[in-house]
Amino acid sequence: MKVFRLDDLDAERAFEQGAYLKFLSERNFSMGLYALEPGETDTQKPHGQDEAYVVISGRATLTVGDESTDVARGSVVYVPAGVRHHFHRITEPLRVLVFFSPPEG
Repeated sequence: MKVFRLDDLDAERAFEQGAYLKFLSERNFSMGLYALEPGETDTQKPHGQDEAYVVISGRATLTVGDESTDVARGSVVYVPAGVRHHFHRITEPLRVLVFFSPPEG
């Protein structure tokens, strides 16, 4: 068993001064914590893996391909591999659990 605490993960991510912290990588999937503040730009590029986002706090708009949706705590969004996507209009500090399958490199 591996156990993680979101507050600890966010503190580690902030200490490393990055928006993304990969904290688990297993045979079939990996997990990370992604954080953006209001006014920040999401610069991510399409990934080679399928991806799922679970918003744990904050508010923003997420555009996937040509579709956009507002996301907030409790939102779960699937993003297919290779599709461009980004968060924008971030109005509250955004914290998102990210699941990749297969695991990100």
